[in-house]
Amino acid sequence: MAGGGEGPTLEFTPTWVVAVVCTVIVGISLAAERALHSGGKYLKRKKQKPLYEALLKVKEELMLLGFISLLLTVFQNRITKICVKPGIMDKWLPCSLQHNDQTNEEMYDAHFSTSLFGGIAGQTRRLLAAGGEAQQGYCGKKHKVPLLSVEAFHHLHIFIFVLAIVHVTFCALTIVFGGLKIHQWKKWEDENSKEINEADEVQVKITHVQEHDFVKDHFWGIGKNYHLMGWLHSFLNQFYGSVTRSDYLTLRLGFITTHCRGNPKFNFHTYMVRALEDDFKRVVGISWYLWIFVVLFMLMNVDGWHAYFWIAFVPFFLLLAVGTKLQHVITQLAHEVAEKHIAIEGELIVQPSDEHFWFGKPKFVLFLIHFILFQNAFEMAFFFWIWVQYGFTSCIMGKVKYIIPRIVIGVFIQVLCSYSTLPLYAIVTQMGSNFKKAIFDEDIRLGLVGWAKKAKRRKASMDGSGSGTGSDVGVQLGKVNQKTATKG
Repeated sequence: MAGGGEGPTLEFTPTWVVAVVCTVIVGISLAAERALHSGGKYLKRKKQKPLYEALLKVKEELMLLGFISLLLTVFQNRITKICVKPGIMDKWLPCSLQHNDQTNEEMYDAHFSTSLFGGIAGQTRRLLAAGGEAQQGYCGKKHKVPLLSVEAFHHLHIFIFVLAIVHVTFCALTIVFGGLKIHQWKKWEDENSKEINEADEVQVKITHVQEHDFVKDHFWGIGKNYHLMGWLHSFLNQFYGSVTRSDYLTLRLGFITTHCRGNPKFNFHTYMVRALEDDFKRVVGISWYLWIFVVLFMLMNVDGWHAYFWIAFVPFFLLLAVGTKLQHVITQLAHEVAEKHIAIEGELIVQPSDEHFWFGKPKFVLFLIHFILFQNAFEMAFFFWIWVQYGFTSCIMGKVKYIIPRIVIGVFIQVLCSYSTLPLYAIVTQMGSNFKKAIFDEDIRLGLVGWAKKAKRRKASMDGSGSGTGSDVGVQLGKVNQKTATKG
């Protein structure tokens, strides 16, 4: 009846047990699927296409994890039957061999007694023990040991799911809390629009540059003092009042003057939120290079190296560097105006440029934020996984003096990124040389894409003759302008 030491097979398992287990698993899966489906319908109904695409990205990640789970299940028996010499398994261990002085049962009982779900985890371990003993016996006959035990395989399986769930959750929390901060700027947009509407005529005024709030907040003189004080101010300013009203209105005017000169009533806040939503769908995914990082960390998690501790400082310092750089872009914009003018006619206008950003690429900041959020989620996922799986006193967890700083740093990164860095990114990256496609409404974007496809097909169908292309462009752009004017 029993399959060796592995317990009863499905042939000799009561049907009601199989039915109950299947019902629970299928029920949970369907509930999760319907929840995602309902969320997608709600976002489509609210015309939140970027957030809807982010939800699709989450579904893709879940599908990838499901495929990884399937591969782990299919190849589990084959991998656990790969036998190697015992000496190979004594090196690069997360825990030193001195922890094996206790019997296995005593060691696991000590770990699971302090785990978050000790009872459940302990039962899982005992259920896996039978299968593990069979694999040990298979390799033991050859005087070797398994490359990866069944239980270790199971733990790795769980960690991958925990990592994905924590990453998606942390990204969602970041965008929600960051969005709340950005929403506070809407009143500045509304007040400015009201002032424009109430102005009877355009009155020419003289603006004294040094007395402007934007310049007074960010101009620190000329020379060496500027470089030192400018960077120091940028570093400190990311922790409090990262964007003021004068900052917002000045950057808004600089963007509109550069990209929408004919539309002073352009809703910069709406455009900025749409652009941030477009970027969010990229951040929520787990890219291939992030998986490489996971593999490298698992490789370096050797006893005595404390890699899990030192690696927590990577997103910490990166986040401080990104926040400082974004603040310094604002400082540079203020210095450019203050160094060239004493007084100007009209409003103070800054000049957006890609030169203010690292490598001349504002998108590089998004890459760093993506890495920071994933790295922080990885740290917290690894902590919770160790706590649940092995217990707080596990040798993998490390000493308390290494645990507490990791938790504090993780919380600090999450809070600072949500309330400071992400809002800074949303507005400062608009100060590049080019605008984003979010500047157009969804229907206008579709119209432009449709026109581009038609123009491409028409060009391909013509035998080298360019006649008629110019008129087609004029007609299509006229339609777009007419639609834009109607919306305005």
